[in-house]
Amino acid sequence: MVVRPHLHWFRMLLAWRGSVLPQLLPRLFLIFCISLVAMAVHAHWLPISVNLSTTPFSLIGIALAVFLGFRNNASYDRYWEARKLWGQLLNDARSLMRQALTLPRGDGSNGGVADAEVREFMQVLGALPHALRHQLRRTDPREDLAARLPAPLFDRVMAARYRPATLMLWLGEWVQLRMQRNGQAGAFDAYAALAMDRNLNELSSIIGGCERIVSTPLPFAYSVMIHRTVYFFCAALPFGLVESIGNFTPVFAVFVAYTFMAHEAIASQIEEPFGTEDNDLALNAMSTMIEDAVRDMAGEPSLAGSNAERDFILD
Repeated sequence: MVVRPHLHWFRMLLAWRGSVLPQLLPRLFLIFCISLVAMAVHAHWLPISVNLSTTPFSLIGIALAVFLGFRNNASYDRYWEARKLWGQLLNDARSLMRQALTLPRGDGSNGGVADAEVREFMQVLGALPHALRHQLRRTDPREDLAARLPAPLFDRVMAARYRPATLMLWLGEWVQLRMQRNGQAGAFDAYAALAMDRNLNELSSIIGGCERIVSTPLPFAYSVMIHRTVYFFCAALPFGLVESIGNFTPVFAVFVAYTFMAHEAIASQIEEPFGTEDNDLALNAMSTMIEDAVRDMAGEPSLAGSNAERDFILD
């Protein structure tokens, strides 16, 4: 994801990185060539050509703009829901870490075995967003998880199909073991275990929500219908403009094509918010931020300088 500071209005006109213009240039060049063909047909073969007026294009353009608006709203709803889920993941991770630090009975959390156990809980909780990120992007989590998990748990997680769920299972087992200590130092009472279980359930809902977005794309027929209509409209537009604006046909045809094609391309990008394109969510940076927040609450240094790749680009 590309995140920029607020730019001056003139610099915004020249912005390149993070816009969809680079991928649209070949298509816009094609529209420019079609415009030249339309001008040549109008100038040399007028007696045998069919000259179109701008009226039908105006009507089709209005309808197409409405359809593109629906498509962009549907795509942005998926994008915004995904962002809210990852924001909730940060909140629940902080709540779980706070509970792990403050709810144990006795003084076991101030040193010795309990400290080591809480540190292990912190490591697993910090690894969870990285495991979720790799599952959503269908990438290999081996390098990130090996740097964060103890060897036995790492092997158990890598053997599972749904690795974030396996980490959730371990976190639940950790809470259960602390509750079974029956009043010893570092133990949880039933109310503390119930409070942590509620947050674990919230994490499960977040993981399920992300999986639902990934596994349920927008209907293909809906997307392809809009895609075909946009490109047919843009290819035919020069033949409707050439009669009224003449030599300016390429300029206006390319500008209108850029407007419609850019909307369709942006909607296509954010429809899959967990990808790696410029306008997708910055999951690398958000995973690192969640892990850093958990480690900071436990008084541990940040791991931002390790294998975590930040995909926020500021310029």
